[in-house]
Formats: sequence, structure tokens, C-alpha cells
Amino acid sequence: MAGTFAIREAQEDDWPQMWPIIQDVITEGRTIPYDPAMSEHDAKRMWQLPAPARVVVAADEHRVAGTANMYANRPGPGNHVASGTLMVAEGARGAGVGRALTTDMIDWARRTGFAALQFNAVVDTNTAAVRLYEDLGFVTLGIAPGAFRHPAQGMVGLRIMWLDL
Repeated sequence: MAGTFAIREAQEDDWPQMWPIIQDVITEGRTIPYDPAMSEHDAKRMWQLPAPARVVVAADEHRVAGTANMYANRPGPGNHVASGTLMVAEGARGAGVGRALTTDMIDWARRTGFAALQFNAVVDTNTAAVRLYEDLGFVTLGIAPGAFRHPAQGMVGLRIMWLDL
């Protein structure tokens, strides 16, 4: 899936292309701690968060290659820290889509006035994501050992990753 992809706000008519990406990532069960049996209805409700959260896609004129959502990590006293999740279509992995989505998320968090960006559950064996996030300045605060059931590697850790903004 080569091409030039721009990051833009997700539109309602993007969902038919977003859902297969989300479904593939969660049913793979290797990188995101979501229920692999999640229905499309539940996935849409979970992913398409209302403002002030933000949902974006990485897309060219014809196709969506990835998507991200971003929001305050916690309400009330924790709402100065942002969080988010991103997913990239299998055919677009390694082409810079994840970097573009993460960079956009960082820029959004800065523009919106967040003090930091925290990823709550980065699967330790997702080395491409860990390398990308570290390259963008994130540090691992800790690893919850055995907190993720990987389908091939068994119980692996979940990292909490942090970026001061």
C-alpha cells in the first residue's frame, strides 16, 4: 500500500475503511489489548469519541491506511495528560503511517495544552511501535509483566510510555 497519505479529521464516510483496519488489528491479538470478539458497533462507539477528543485518518484520495484517536488520559485531576491509540493497515506498515499518526497526535496534544502524552498499554513485543515511540522521545515508565496474552509468545509485558510536552 505505497502512496502519500495525509492526516485529516475522520469523517463518517471513512468508517467503512476504518473498521477493517481496527478489526484486523484487534483480531490479530498481537499489539492492542482489545477484545478480539468486539463487534463493529462496539468498536465504532469506542473509537469514534466525541469532542474534545479527536479522531483522524491517514488517507490519500481513495483509501485509509491508518487511524488514531486521542483524548485526555483521565478525567478531572488527570485531564492535563493526553493519551491515544493508533492502528495501521497491514499493507501500510513500515511506510511511515504510524510515524505520521503519532507525530500528529503529539502536535495535537501540544496545541491543545496537554502537559504530557501517555500510552497506557504498549505491548512489549511490539518492537516497531516501541522503537518509533522512543525515536519520538517517549520513555518507558514501567512494564507490567505478563499483563498481555500474546497469541504466539504467551504472557508478555505491557509498557506505560510517556512523553513530556
